[in-house]
Amino acid sequence: MHDPSARADALYDKVRHVIPPMEWPVFRDDVAAILELKRQRDAVILAHNYQTPEIFHCVADIVGDSLALARKAMEVEAGVIVLAGVHFMAETAKLLNPGKTVLIPDTEAGCSLAESVTPADVRLMRERYPDVPVVTYVNTSAAVKAEADICCTSGNARQVVESLGSSRVIMIPDEFLAQNVAAETDVEIIAWKGHCEVHELFEASDIRELREAYPGVTVLAHPECPPEVVAEADFSGSTAAMTDYVATRKPPRVALMTECSMSDNVAVAHPDVEFVRPCNLCPHMKRITLANIREALEHDRHEVTIDPLVARRARLSVERMLAV
Repeated sequence: MHDPSARADALYDKVRHVIPPMEWPVFRDDVAAILELKRQRDAVILAHNYQTPEIFHCVADIVGDSLALARKAMEVEAGVIVLAGVHFMAETAKLLNPGKTVLIPDTEAGCSLAESVTPADVRLMRERYPDVPVVTYVNTSAAVKAEADICCTSGNARQVVESLGSSRVIMIPDEFLAQNVAAETDVEIIAWKGHCEVHELFEASDIRELREAYPGVTVLAHPECPPEVVAEADFSGSTAAMTDYVATRKPPRVALMTECSMSDNVAVAHPDVEFVRPCNLCPHMKRITLANIREALEHDRHEVTIDPLVARRARLSVERMLAV
């Protein structure tokens, strides 16, 4: 099917039960244009699980959590990568594809975790705790990754921590992720005070109220949530782990304690599952739209660049993670 408009309409059938028919005309032209621009520009779109359904299911070529996007970015053959996500994700894609053009549709798509720590902070932690390895969450800038020994994601944090063979590690910057990993391992974890502005808003009382309002609901919590929320949930895991849980366990009724679009994207493949949506919106993820993805492809807007010396050191941290 070579007609972009017809291809766009065919894609709508996939998302019909999460995007109302009256909304589709707003998206249709941009979807069709992006499909054609990808072909013309030899481009692929990588989209995080928190992107809206019209991006996630209609124009993205590769989707997933931070770990999946990092792994799959290494396999990209196209010359242009558009990262539908936040800035640290685009930097990670550039680190793993230094010879390719990496674009982010909105340079203001940031992250509260990435903004909570600086390279100087990491150096001070090393001075305070000499010889203690530093694990840096992938939700950080390339400059911070360059100061770390290894990166991790929410999907592999415990595995990375234990791979170092150290009795204690520094884990930067998500305090709640560090505390949740510490509860699962004998390794002593020294945490930073950064928080995700989406996940820190959830409370254990939210889950108790959900259980009263929706009997039998299965609650899945992201490990960036406070430990008391994780303890109250039925399961805690990365966005990929949540998706796998729904796919394999098929709970009749489920609530995902994470960003809003996650439920919509998982629901597309599981129309038989009732999704209760006690979500919080990420304002940074929502800066990415079909319109600015289209503009990025039309005008090479905005190219991600990283200082070569920073990139070399940061790439090592990411590659060590991917080797675990």
